[in-house]
Amino acid sequence: MSTTTERTQTHATFVLERDYTAPVDKVWAAFADPDVKKQWFGGGDFEDVEVSEDFRVGGISINNGTMNGHRSEFRATYTDIVERERIVYVYDMWDDGVHASTSITTVVLEPTDGGTHLTFTEQGVHLDGVHGPGPEAAAGREHGTGWLLDRMAGVVERS
Repeated sequence: MSTTTERTQTHATFVLERDYTAPVDKVWAAFADPDVKKQWFGGGDFEDVEVSEDFRVGGISINNGTMNGHRSEFRATYTDIVERERIVYVYDMWDDGVHASTSITTVVLEPTDGGTHLTFTEQGVHLDGVHGPGPEAAAGREHGTGWLLDRMAGVVERS
């Protein structure tokens, strides 16, 4: 019987775009202000265990919790912030203690006549996570990120 574990990695990139009927300042605050961010980042059945936010270049963002009996851990480091224009961060995810992925994310905000255009680009490697590596994990990440960006609309588009 072999004790060797097969290791896999799948690289994936996705780009999501959203138009919000809110000014850039409000959309920016959804990332930069911890009180605003906690209104959309996570949520649903996600129960917070540890949350902290240090929104500055070199700062760390942590969002760990449980959902449906599984532990999820998110740890990001901000590498570039251009006020009200661009955010770049690198983050790792763990599923039930197993390193699931490492990603680099770029968020670009552009003012429009009706509010703000957001472009969210993520490039990642999906590893031997609890929920499996491969295209399914990458597609799940894209779907979950889209869900979060849609939740953000409910926060930033409030009067």
